[in-house]
Amino acid sequence: MSEDKAIWPPIDPIQAGLKGRCPRCGEGRLFSGFLTVGKRCYSCGLDYSYADAGDGPAVFVILIIGFIVVGLALWLEVTFAPPLWLHFLLWVPLALVLCLTALRLIKGVLLTLQYRHKAAEGRLDQTQ
Repeated sequence: MSEDKAIWPPIDPIQAGLKGRCPRCGEGRLFSGFLTVGKRCYSCGLDYSYADAGDGPAVFVILIIGFIVVGLALWLEVTFAPPLWLHFLLWVPLALVLCLTALRLIKGVLLTLQYRHKAAEGRLDQTQ
């Protein structure tokens, strides 16, 4: 993940992650599919093999969207007491749409932040 700072100006990692753009140049696409990270940037040639967000994005999405959907469902239940089928009709599609949208956004941000801060797996020095 070493780069020539004279060629690549600093890119805002949050903005690049939300747009799904390359963390080095800000131009190339980060994703090749909906959540699949590409092999490399077609614009600057950055190898995306470093990119591994793990389960981080899913945990953030579950906590954030779960809080929003459960809070709204509780408010609706206490205020109007609708039938159970109406809860399913409202909250299942809303949770699916919000989770899928947020998962891509948060994964992009975490990967660009990982590049910016040069985060990598821990390695032990083998100096003997």
